[in-house]
Amino acid sequence: MPSSPAPDRRRGAELPIALSCGEPAGIGPEIAVAARRALGAGLPFFWIGDPAHLPPGAAFAEIARPAEAVAVEADRLPVLPMPFPAPARPGRPAPENAPAVIEAIARAVRLVQAGEAAALTTAPICKAALKRGAGFAFPGHTEYLAALAGGADVVMMLACEALRVVPATVHLPLAEVPAALTADRLEGVIRITHAALIRDFGLPRPRLAVAGLNPHAGEGGTMGAEEGRIIAPLVERLRAEGLDLAGPLPADTMFHAAARRRYDAAIAMYHDQALIPVKTLDFAGAVNVTLGLPFVRTSPDHGTAFDIAGQGRADPSSLIAALRMARQMAGRRNR
Repeated sequence: MPSSPAPDRRRGAELPIALSCGEPAGIGPEIAVAARRALGAGLPFFWIGDPAHLPPGAAFAEIARPAEAVAVEADRLPVLPMPFPAPARPGRPAPENAPAVIEAIARAVRLVQAGEAAALTTAPICKAALKRGAGFAFPGHTEYLAALAGGADVVMMLACEALRVVPATVHLPLAEVPAALTADRLEGVIRITHAALIRDFGLPRPRLAVAGLNPHAGEGGTMGAEEGRIIAPLVERLRAEGLDLAGPLPADTMFHAAARRRYDAAIAMYHDQALIPVKTLDFAGAVNVTLGLPFVRTSPDHGTAFDIAGQGRADPSSLIAALRMARQMAGRRNR
């Protein structure tokens, strides 16, 4: 039998997107079905997981390889089957399923890296369940994907139609943020964001707004020293290199409509400084994007929602937005 032709990486924008199943006891399976119902065959993607975990009566078609997803009927979810050891009980994650949840992510990454899928979109996971059931050693998807990519330097972006924002520090207690906010760390975040806006978002000269850490951006040192000691000197140095940067700016005046028109992405100093404005502007439609990976990865900006899992109440809007953004980013990379 002749061997299959090697995948044409230049055609990545035409390939289907790989969607890892996430936590089966959460809303991941039902929003995958709902997203397929909403998008039809116009945006091909396939779900990696156990078909038994899909909602009762869900229309799906098993595929043997990703390329088959593009030919599946529009009203059926293409599924690359992967058996799990335990059933999915809504709201009650099974520890024995944890290794398979992790492997679904790794399998999706391998398919994208092999050129069989255009991009990766991940459904929400439960870090506590993965740690209990499989000793998962990573704070979340972002860090695990960076490890799978060979230790890539990555940052997290939250994006919606109205705002793109990147936190320089993420899952840290607020008391630990000042010590973690070094010039090297902040410079890496800015450079990765700047490069990604050019490559993945098609902005030839990105405009970045950099927030201060303290109230009123330190107000000349009377409310904190980090702006004068770390942020302002770095901004000045990178601006001298040609980057279009503004800051440090008071965070409380950065996110109203007129201010947002002056930049393409905001760099925030800590988790809530970034996530509160984007979730206020578009709670249902925001997307989590990992910048700095050698492949495109997006995710809905919400968790497993155990409290409503299995009830048919889950909103697929953020997953739909994540799939659309993955398609757009993959298309730009391959152009």
